[in-house]
Amino acid sequence: MTGNYQVNGSNDAASFTLTIHRGEGMVLLAMNWRQGRPPSDFVGFGIQFFPPGVTSALDVPNRLSFDGSPDFGKRQRSMDAPIQKFRWVHFPHDADQSGAFRYVVTPVFMDADDKLRYGEAQEAAIELASETYPGVLNVSFTRGFIASQAFVDTFQKDGDIATLLPANADDGLDFVPTHPDAKAALAWMGFEARRVILEVLDQAVAEPSATVRVVAYDLSEPDVVSRLELLGDRLRVIIDDSGSHQPAGSAESRAAGRLITSAGAANVKRQHMANLQHNKTIVVTGANLQKVVCGSTNYSWRGFFVQNNNAVVLTGEEAVKPFGNAFEQYWVNGPTAFGKSASAVWTDLPLPGIQAKVTFSPHSGANAALASVADDIRTATTSSLLYSLAFLYQTKGVVRDAVTAATENASIFVVGISDRAVGGIAVQTPNGNVAPVHPAALSAAVPIPFSAEPTGGGGIRMHHKFVVIDFDKPTARVYLGSYNFSGPADNANGENLLLIADRRVATAYAVEAVRLFDHYQFRLKQDDPSTAKARLALQKPPRAPGELPWFEGDYTDANKVLDRKIFS
Repeated sequence: MTGNYQVNGSNDAASFTLTIHRGEGMVLLAMNWRQGRPPSDFVGFGIQFFPPGVTSALDVPNRLSFDGSPDFGKRQRSMDAPIQKFRWVHFPHDADQSGAFRYVVTPVFMDADDKLRYGEAQEAAIELASETYPGVLNVSFTRGFIASQAFVDTFQKDGDIATLLPANADDGLDFVPTHPDAKAALAWMGFEARRVILEVLDQAVAEPSATVRVVAYDLSEPDVVSRLELLGDRLRVIIDDSGSHQPAGSAESRAAGRLITSAGAANVKRQHMANLQHNKTIVVTGANLQKVVCGSTNYSWRGFFVQNNNAVVLTGEEAVKPFGNAFEQYWVNGPTAFGKSASAVWTDLPLPGIQAKVTFSPHSGANAALASVADDIRTATTSSLLYSLAFLYQTKGVVRDAVTAATENASIFVVGISDRAVGGIAVQTPNGNVAPVHPAALSAAVPIPFSAEPTGGGGIRMHHKFVVIDFDKPTARVYLGSYNFSGPADNANGENLLLIADRRVATAYAVEAVRLFDHYQFRLKQDDPSTAKARLALQKPPRAPGELPWFEGDYTDANKVLDRKIFS
């Protein structure tokens, strides 16, 4: 079960190659000049696409344009305002429809009179159907409005962001958005992850034989809680009671009260293990329905709509069984006993055609997982390391050391982002630098033609917990789950950690890592006075002594050269 996770353009007459990587609801297009460097009059790529069943080309737009353009500052078709990058992430509308999306990429050149001409195009078609592996495994992501000019264009003009989100998490159960386009905005922000989580709950409600077991860290999103209430006594739920979740007025305590009423007091448990009950899992077992939800997405407004998160849905009795067993161990055991249970060791996930396994925390000293993950990163990464890790730069430890070691290896391509308590988002660039994008940079003045973006209020913005190793190799694998790759995640918290060794899944996470990195790297440059500009425009061909083409760095900077080659 390999799947069409990568396709290539087949036009040997074109001067460049094209590789399209399948993401979840998105694609990464990667281009590379076939021989040597492009000519100096090359000014970028025009990108068009054909959704399934559509015979007229749609244009991928570019917000940047050339100086002198009568439409400067407006989004233009990339055939007129070409993309000056060798890779591009695109979100096609209705990406979950069946059939192939066909992309046509054309090299664009500019003469001395600023007239554009077009070279030989490459094209390739790729299916983006909503399930990663239909009926077996589905990876999904939230979109995270804080990292999107498209969100600003579409929704911010119609109403204040405060009309979409509660100011306080504890108000979440009662909050009703008043934004004039709230339904569309929330669907946009929650993207696939919110949809698949609610779909699993809806399917469980509709299946009379289904029992549902939930472990929730945050539980303040009304669409989730209302569905759990509909299950009645078919539900058993463990809700975290650590820190701010403990008081009687917290959303979690109020949700627990509502579920005691609907499911019965014997079916609702509050728990924090040695530190946190940090899982976000839904286990559904019925005569016709066997599914589990896991990943980083909390069942809260921020988890669904503000943060960058992922949720994975597994299907099948054997795949669901380890999660059901872990729930039972959590239900009856404290942290010490759980750490000695069978759930705290790596257990195979029997998924057809996919190599995967799972383990649950807290671990004991004998079955701790953190060091083995760090060893895999440090000693077994051969080509690339892509990550998005909440709290990485707030927590010292072996995984952080392993990421640093991989970054210092010139033969390994490393990019990643991490949230940090002070300084906003930490951006790990391929040259080994780690720099923070301050929260203010998201809402501060940005260069024309870009717009300021909402910060999403206080709290964590980037909440993923995944590491992709060697996505471009047969040994591609990804670590993911609720697990924060820290000592407390390993030996104190209730957590889930999956290892999936599959190129289609690894590619999906790699595309997500790249799209986040690209956005925050841009913000980092605008937060740096030495690189920030008041106005951004496409670069014309060099016409004076000493001028260099826009792609010069892609052929002279060792890290950019590696970037250009590894995706193409």
